[in-house]
Amino acid sequence: MATYRIAANMEFVRSADKDFGAGVQIAGELGYKYVEPMVHTGWELLSEVHYFHSFSMEEDPLLMRDICAAAGVRVSSISGHSPLMKPEAAVERLTKAIVFADANDSKFVNTDEMIKPEWMDDAEAHDAMRYSLKKAEMVARRHGVHLCIEPHGVYTKTSEGLLKIVDLVPSPWIGVNWDTGNAYLAAAEDPYEALERVRDRVLHVHAKDISYSHSEAERGKVTGTPVGCACGEGVVDWERVLRILDPLDRELFLSVECGTIDEAERSLAYLTKTAGNRLIQN
Repeated sequence: MATYRIAANMEFVRSADKDFGAGVQIAGELGYKYVEPMVHTGWELLSEVHYFHSFSMEEDPLLMRDICAAAGVRVSSISGHSPLMKPEAAVERLTKAIVFADANDSKFVNTDEMIKPEWMDDAEAHDAMRYSLKKAEMVARRHGVHLCIEPHGVYTKTSEGLLKIVDLVPSPWIGVNWDTGNAYLAAAEDPYEALERVRDRVLHVHAKDISYSHSEAERGKVTGTPVGCACGEGVVDWERVLRILDPLDRELFLSVECGTIDEAERSLAYLTKTAGNRLIQN
């Protein structure tokens, strides 16, 4: 049976204008034992002035580990979202993110295909993604880190399209990060049936719920969203999600993607109760 650990994706402090260190501290105070940092290349202005939570990969990766350790939390995974159809950006971002994950004792880097350039046809798009993933997979294999692709874009909004990208470079180091909220909002297929189709490839989960008002406004009009509402307060049937994942004989992170500190606190309480004896406590 699948077992779980709960993490906080650092997006929960974005609306509070908190930097990485402050966000990690808050996550620990809420009771989270793991966080999923967002990383970027270069020196992003809002992060440098401590108004944004993203962590620059120009820094020493062990600095991230030290900040987390001081707050009593560990890194579950790295949010290394990169434009797979833009290899000049994706290869550097993903390979650095993989190195960061390894240095922080994490085994997962999450990404998606991001935006398809208007001038690129489908064949060109998949060729570009194959190149990006092939370069990244070589680094992932050396470091023992899994690269997880989530439903979030024009191709990954369907289970068939998601698996096609995952299989562009056949490798045990490339799998699926199932995003419950994005799959629901895309409305390209039933999200629970889609999860059943990709289940065997799922290595990580973005626990994102969607409020009823958000669903009414955007379902079928978008392929994803940055954050959702508190888990248990929206449209996602969490019991059904866990039942679908139950046959997997591995440990999965449920990385909460919500928009506020209060929502992160309520999400942790709800998922802890819902996961029950499936939850790993240490």
